[in-house]
Amino acid sequence: MPPAGLSALAGSEVGRAGGVLRSGEAVGVTGSADRGFAVTLADGSVENARALLFATGLRDELPELDGLQERWGSLVHHCPYCHGYEVRGQAIAVLGGPERAMSIKQAGLLRRYSDRVVLISNGIELTDSERGRLEAFGVRLVAGTVTRLLGEPGELHGVLLEDGRTIACDAVFIAPRPRPNDALLRSLGCATDHGSGLVAVNASGQSSIPGVWAAGNVVTPGAQVITAAGAGSAAAIAINGWLLEKDLDLASAG
Repeated sequence: MPPAGLSALAGSEVGRAGGVLRSGEAVGVTGSADRGFAVTLADGSVENARALLFATGLRDELPELDGLQERWGSLVHHCPYCHGYEVRGQAIAVLGGPERAMSIKQAGLLRRYSDRVVLISNGIELTDSERGRLEAFGVRLVAGTVTRLLGEPGELHGVLLEDGRTIACDAVFIAPRPRPNDALLRSLGCATDHGSGLVAVNASGQSSIPGVWAAGNVVTPGAQVITAAGAGSAAAIAINGWLLEKDLDLASAG
């Protein structure tokens, strides 16, 4: 299903359940669980809430490479699990990048789908062990820096290296650096994980700030759609229970 169709279907289901789907950009959040939260939108309007669930995802930070941006998501991919089967048997070029470990893993995973996989170092250095393991597995290694992708718009014929060599390929894989859209979570003071640097949440998605939850790629960059949806469901159940406890406390106090 096209993403726009999925969004429209979800919106209609939310409406039938009594919810409201607003189109807009949240630019600021203030408040607390005791006082309530205020979400300011780009148009100046404000939405008030007792609890918040952030499902703001992430953005892929792509390297500055001629011809890459316009092919992203069609001829240039990042996930062998998502796109490996679709490019099976093709000539595949994996471009090394800042996510070094993932670049190496991509090459190994894609070798399972094709016997024509090349890993172009593009700035990363392989150890003798890494080089030997990949070559033994059938991955071709090329030392060099990629300067551009070749082909007419909507096509891909290969990649051009800085030294003038051309590596022919039908598909390109890169490991972009994930950048979670967590500025608003951080502005609320949510604690981060010391190891990953991501906003920290528990199993139900609750952050260190009472009344604030987060689910999906904003806190778990590797989550696929079904994983993120499951996290959203777990968070929704937790929020409902949290609100019920507050309502029970208020009722008993009255």
